[in-house]
Amino acid sequence: MIRLLVALAATVGFGLFLASCNTLSKEECVAADWRVIGESDGAAGYEPQQRFAAHAKSCERVKIVPDQSIWFQGYQAGLVRYCTPLSGLARGQSGGGYANVCPPETASGFLRGFNLGAKQHGLQERLNAMQNDYSSMETEIDELSDKLRDAKDEERSALRRRIEDLEDDMHDIRRDKRDVQDDLDRVNEDVEWFQRNPSAELPVPGY
Repeated sequence: MIRLLVALAATVGFGLFLASCNTLSKEECVAADWRVIGESDGAAGYEPQQRFAAHAKSCERVKIVPDQSIWFQGYQAGLVRYCTPLSGLARGQSGGGYANVCPPETASGFLRGFNLGAKQHGLQERLNAMQNDYSSMETEIDELSDKLRDAKDEERSALRRRIEDLEDDMHDIRRDKRDVQDDLDRVNEDVEWFQRNPSAELPVPGY
């Protein structure tokens, strides 16, 4: 009985996995406006060949073949909205990737925003990771201090050494956090400037 339930669960789970891979539902395939779908895909910055192939695979279930020409017309229209400096900034800030889809005439502006947003995102992630490490060390010190009160003499020196090591590490984190926060503050200022002047080069080079 248990084996049967496990097998059933695995089958259901695999079915859900396959369903989750579909970019469109059966109903969406039947009612599809391929230009609208293409425009949405372009505005989201999807890689065109892979995205269209995924739609075609999804719609095989209901024997519908997407209209690639109409979809691509919509995709190009959506790409116009995607390939802007501020869109690049938002993409970088979200931690998303870039599929190298923007044409040369708009790619440079998009990438200026994307690289700046990605730098801001990366610094904020580093700061968050440091804070998480710091909080974990604080918790461990509290736990070790509780153990220290009831520890036997032969255990106390090892507990104290561990607490001292953690305190040294916390000191290093505080120092590194100040450096990262300084970098983040500067990038935040650049982001604010860029949002007001998306078509201009940043006054400070390097992004």
